[in-house]
Amino acid sequence: MTLSTDLPTISQVGREYLRLHLSDAVGPVMLGRLIAHFGSIDKLKNASIESMTQVEGIGPRRAEAVFKSRDNNVVDSEIDKSAAVGARIICWEDDTYPAQLRHCNDPPVCLYVRGMLQPADAVSIAIVGSRKSSRYGYDQAHRFGALVAGAGFTVVSGMARGIDGYAHEGAISARGRTVAVLGCGVDVVYPPEHGTLANQIIANGALVSEMPIGAQPTTGSFPSRNRIIAGMSLGTLVVEASNRSGALITSRLANEYNREVFAIPGRLDTPTAIGTNKLIQSGSAKLVMGLEDIFDELGDVGKIMGTIDGSSKGQPDQSNVPDQAALTSNEKSIATLLNEGELNIDELIAKSGLSASEVSVAITLLRIKSLIVELPGNCFALRRQ
Repeated sequence: MTLSTDLPTISQVGREYLRLHLSDAVGPVMLGRLIAHFGSIDKLKNASIESMTQVEGIGPRRAEAVFKSRDNNVVDSEIDKSAAVGARIICWEDDTYPAQLRHCNDPPVCLYVRGMLQPADAVSIAIVGSRKSSRYGYDQAHRFGALVAGAGFTVVSGMARGIDGYAHEGAISARGRTVAVLGCGVDVVYPPEHGTLANQIIANGALVSEMPIGAQPTTGSFPSRNRIIAGMSLGTLVVEASNRSGALITSRLANEYNREVFAIPGRLDTPTAIGTNKLIQSGSAKLVMGLEDIFDELGDVGKIMGTIDGSSKGQPDQSNVPDQAALTSNEKSIATLLNEGELNIDELIAKSGLSASEVSVAITLLRIKSLIVELPGNCFALRRQ
């Protein structure tokens, strides 16, 4: 399913999540506990303060804040602001919420989106690095942005100065998809000189943020932004990062989410390469010299994406795509489950015993092979001949 301007700014269930998101009463982890306890966002909406205090970590003060979040005026105002800048607001339960991100332990309650998110964005690589880098670093960021996007992956980054911006530009130059995760509202261009780049990203992907409309960037907003970058991606490629670079936070989070981490080695006398070189030295990242190194580490998805013709904007070269009968073990597991009837991604994860990332990859590969179709409600079914 694709986000487009003819869809509503927010779903009905999204309104209920937005109330809590705007109230700052609970974060993603605590909200997950509340919903698990009450069974649904609707039941939580009608819960009493006393019943909420029965949930671990919810004291009377926090329960009262959740209770007071039931003000329609704040929610309506935020929805109007989003509509005015052409943004949609999606929540955990919406079909268009990134599947891999939903299954992290701390996914954003709501995401604001300007542009389009597509199911194929599940096959994405994050490219991050220092805001100040050497010419070599900038060249490699642009080069790998183009290579990764040309191979059919979506390039995810933070639209910051330096490596991030060059990675986005590389993806756009290859006519590929790119998503920028911001540490400010999606209507705020930061840094200000990236206005043209922001418009290009909207045309070739999306600007995404968990921060409300109009929110300005703060020091604390960038680490939170980095977890979304890591959570949306199959792997994170670090291109030049100093010891104190935020890119190292992204790589650490990627490791915690059980995603792959890659790094491009830098010159020993370049301060902005110290962090990347240490990632490689410690074994926290795989040394990358070419795109094939990324393919090798991604296993099944790497084998499939390695057959895609970059000149066709990520569409499979039919002469190279494996025969439909040639499925990986994970794909066979998902296909077998879907043979019994349509299932949503949460049911596939529960029934298959695979991780959220493994299921997302298998679904994407089955879709590339035209063996399954996506249905409303984030459900999937076998394509009947």
